[in-house]
Amino acid sequence: MFLHLFVDVLRNSILITGLVVIMMMMIECLNLESRGNFFSGLRRSRFGGVIVGALLGAVPGCMGGFATVSLYTHRMLSFGALIAMMIASSGDEAFVMMATVPKDALWIFALLFGIAVVAGVVTDLLTKKDYKMHCSDTYAIHEEDKEEGHRTGRHFTWRRALLFAGVAIFILALATGHLEHEHGGGDHHEEIAGSINLLSEEWMNIMFAVLSVVVLVVLIVASDHFVEEHLWHHIVVKHLPAVFCWTFGVLISIGVLLNYFDISQWISDNTFLMILLATLVGIIPESGPHMIFVTLYAAGVVPLPVLLASCISQDGHASLPLVAESRRSFVMAKAINCIVALAVGSAAMLFV
Repeated sequence: MFLHLFVDVLRNSILITGLVVIMMMMIECLNLESRGNFFSGLRRSRFGGVIVGALLGAVPGCMGGFATVSLYTHRMLSFGALIAMMIASSGDEAFVMMATVPKDALWIFALLFGIAVVAGVVTDLLTKKDYKMHCSDTYAIHEEDKEEGHRTGRHFTWRRALLFAGVAIFILALATGHLEHEHGGGDHHEEIAGSINLLSEEWMNIMFAVLSVVVLVVLIVASDHFVEEHLWHHIVVKHLPAVFCWTFGVLISIGVLLNYFDISQWISDNTFLMILLATLVGIIPESGPHMIFVTLYAAGVVPLPVLLASCISQDGHASLPLVAESRRSFVMAKAINCIVALAVGSAAMLFV
């Protein structure tokens, strides 16, 4: 049993780390090609950044969440935008909701988006002078990048070769399905994959495989400086080990605990206690434990306030990279999420 858990966690960790690294590389490319102008608007307009964060969070699954965390930790998005993403995101549970309660799912997602925007704007108003929650670096434009010939000076160094091989292997793993992770939703996720093809994990993986091919092209044409400084030293050396180690550590710890602890035994008929339970379970940065609340809601066992609290407080795997980059931001963001989840869930009790 532990060997199966270890292999599954290792596969999940490689997938999450690979997706985060590919997105970081794409952001580096966009930032360089636009001379830093592509993301400058996000820094100038906090409200616009909050909208972007909420929209990315609304994307089913964890992909939009990974992108938001990457932009936040590099000072492209504000803390409020991060909060908006985490509230709007329902992780992989979004797929199950669309399969089991499609009519309710659409307006629940719209409601989550509205709550996310309000919470994000309020958060930014209260923390507008606090920029220390980000990591120390940003997607910088170096003097070498500003030169007309920034694509010149290409040599097939061992770092470029290693990056190329790593991305190529990642593409192959995505294409063959070797990195597909278990969601804890059983047949529900397979059901949604057949009914909403463009939003299934298979299509998400294909999209990232295509982005990875773009990265391969960049590795062929980019200058030595870009490959060495931006891709290797900034992303591979600084970020990749931390993202992988924290992701693997958190997932293996959660996996071991859940094998000996059945959350379903806590279920009772008390709505407020269920809201509190759903909120606390939402702290777990994992897709799976939250699925029980979606299933119970679809079966008519728990009311809407419980599902809302669960959706608001949890964000699937999306916040895992944040644990690696900024533990303080993770704790503060989860605390705000829990407060909003309890407030919305309790308020919803008055209308349901």
